[in-house]
Amino acid sequence: MRIPLSWLAEHVELPAEGAAEWLHATLVRVGFEEEAVHGGELRGPIVVGRVLSIEEEPQKNGKTIRWCQVDVGEANGGVRGIVCGALNFVEGDRVVVTLPGSALPGGFEIAARKTYGHVSDGMIASERELGLGDDHDGIMRLDQLGIEGEVGADALAILGLDDQAVEINVTPDRGYALSLRGIAREVAAATGQAFTDPAETARARDAGPKASGFSVSLDDDAPIRGRAGCSRFVVRVVRGIDPSRPSPAWLASRLRLAGIRSISLPVDITNYVMLELGQPIHGYDLAKLRGGIVVRRAEPGETLVTLDDVERKLDPEDLLITDDRGAIGLAGVMGGAETEMDASTTDVLIEAATFDPVSISRTARRHKLFSEASKRYERGVDPAVADAAAARVAQLLVELAGGTLDELGTEVGEVAAMQPISIPVGYWSALLGGDYADDEARAALESVGATIDEGPVAWTVTPPTWRRDLTDREGLVEEIARVVGFDRIPSVLPVAPPGRGYSRAQRLRRKVADALAASGHTEVLVAPFVTERQARLTGHAPVRLENPLDGERPCLRTALVPGLVDTAHRNLGRGLTDLALFELGRVFRAVDGQGTDELPGAESRPADDVLADLDRLPEQPLHAAVLLVGERVRKQPGRAAERFGLADAIEAAERIARTVGLELELRQAERSWLHPGRTAELLLGETVVGVAGELLPQVAADADLPRGVAVAELDLDALIERARVRLDTRVIAPVPAATQDLSVVVPVAVPAGDVQHAVRDGAGALLEHIALVDDYRGTGLGDCEKSLTFALRFRAPDRTLTAAEASEAKLAGLRVATERHGARLRE
Repeated sequence: MRIPLSWLAEHVELPAEGAAEWLHATLVRVGFEEEAVHGGELRGPIVVGRVLSIEEEPQKNGKTIRWCQVDVGEANGGVRGIVCGALNFVEGDRVVVTLPGSALPGGFEIAARKTYGHVSDGMIASERELGLGDDHDGIMRLDQLGIEGEVGADALAILGLDDQAVEINVTPDRGYALSLRGIAREVAAATGQAFTDPAETARARDAGPKASGFSVSLDDDAPIRGRAGCSRFVVRVVRGIDPSRPSPAWLASRLRLAGIRSISLPVDITNYVMLELGQPIHGYDLAKLRGGIVVRRAEPGETLVTLDDVERKLDPEDLLITDDRGAIGLAGVMGGAETEMDASTTDVLIEAATFDPVSISRTARRHKLFSEASKRYERGVDPAVADAAAARVAQLLVELAGGTLDELGTEVGEVAAMQPISIPVGYWSALLGGDYADDEARAALESVGATIDEGPVAWTVTPPTWRRDLTDREGLVEEIARVVGFDRIPSVLPVAPPGRGYSRAQRLRRKVADALAASGHTEVLVAPFVTERQARLTGHAPVRLENPLDGERPCLRTALVPGLVDTAHRNLGRGLTDLALFELGRVFRAVDGQGTDELPGAESRPADDVLADLDRLPEQPLHAAVLLVGERVRKQPGRAAERFGLADAIEAAERIARTVGLELELRQAERSWLHPGRTAELLLGETVVGVAGELLPQVAADADLPRGVAVAELDLDALIERARVRLDTRVIAPVPAATQDLSVVVPVAVPAGDVQHAVRDGAGALLEHIALVDDYRGTGLGDCEKSLTFALRFRAPDRTLTAAEASEAKLAGLRVATERHGARLRE
């Protein structure tokens, strides 16, 4: 929202110096985010001049320039010679002259310079050069525009170009602040200054007869979620306006600073009142209307050509403004072209209505038609201000366009009463944790427009009509905190009650993340939205979103690996070639019968049966995944580079398991997206809890990744559920370990994991740790044989093992491997 300072100063007092900075600071204090300051780009001297003479001089290039003598007033040097190429002004015209030393928008400095054989001592300006409009080919003629001002007078002040606008960000729940009325009230509440309500001023000036006689019918027989689309409709009529009159400079300047371009006087007036009071206004050419107005829902197959000359197919949910011929406007969004005010309009019908926010929001999004009116309606418009807004537009049409207020008009519908809220005395101090006096609370609530019925135990507070967001006592407390000052809320670190803190699952998740980070992996956070192809990559059914944020990524992830692949692609593109990434996050798995056909609305709490249906949402298990690509050890003097591979992915998975006190078993497997022969299932007992492997070369190539990308993904929820780890310091064994190696020869077809399991089963309880350290195939072995070397660590809890005891346990393991897989000791 952009707030022109001169306009705001009509409703609340502003400081003479530094008003923009002061206003930003004031509004930030009551919860608005500052954005920018607009205006102030023009720098004088920029004055009113009168053209005394014009000499036209043809040039060799075919162009004709005009050598003008312009009187800019004695104080500004009297008559100055200025070269100009525009042809739309004549001798005697009053114009805007930018003198040497002045500056135009964009930092364009004006100086006396020699051109076409003359020294041009300034420039005669157009509207575009002054930032007032798009007319660049013609000079701004003040007499033609009806703008007063003596020769030599400051044109910046006359045209309102010395004004500035402060821009703030307005959150969706505070639609009342999308108006000068709302902002002025906020400033008054924050500073204690007097506030002049423009709505009350408009009502006080409404001396015309009570409008009546125009037919308006609210016929909404298809309300959305039980709420009627239109609750109030006010109509006023002004006849005999002069559509050729230009908008006054002050009005056009204020609209420009507020971010709205000047179109025509009647349209500018409706926009001006919308910004002033927050009530969207629409004006119809009364001569183009056929019969009365009916507000209804669209009929099947109905169409409407809107003001942007686009024919739109209407939906039965769309709320329409209609007359006897059919649709003439999308209610609260945009009017129709057939009843548009134009250069021939003399009689204007003014519409100020209250529409349902949900209906307007859905229509605007359905047609991708977002307007200043729809932005206000979907955030909530004060239903009690419609009559004042219509009266204000009528007053300006009479004053500025020469019209006459007519008795024809109507008011249909009532302003819904606000629900009172009971709040215990002192509740605000208890909730905020500070000492807030009753007088402070009363003043704060009254400053935002609430009325208070005080009782000894509790107050009954009725919010104003423009604050439909205030529905409970917590909302009232927030208003007290906001107006009195958030700095009054004490900063106290809460003390957790005994027994509280992280849950067991939370602590285990953090231990896993710490373990991976400590081993050199980098944690990433990847958005859960993926393409359908990515969702299907790992073989799971996609979970499609009803209303995706990104149309190209309409599904939720079914695994973490595709997101890590995207992240690796992005980092490789930025020159990071060696990556060890991990992520802990939830994946989404569709199960038969799950999914929600229709989402409930957000405007109110869904019914219990609707909430019960939401338990059909997809399963969301927590997973852990790693991706490794590039060099694990870079090339160094005396040492070759070592690249990440399958063993590193398996080691990362085993580290995750060990962190929660579990040991994984490996089993050779196949996955459509992983390299055959380089894929292992990760098991706890007979339950598969994950997979590790190298990406299929084609999958890696599709992502512009090199060959040899190792990945692993585990169901972390399943690991945590079975975790046996104690969450305190690990006990260091009091006795030393005995270490030995075991090398066996087995057929190539036997998986190393199966041999490892056999050795572990045979070695018994003394075997503390076993790891595969070598897989050899070559000289000294048969063509179908391989040699596997395992590092074994033995330890007894109560004594130091002898070498003989360790060897006996090792040989016991060898015997089981021989029985199961035909293993023999390598000589």
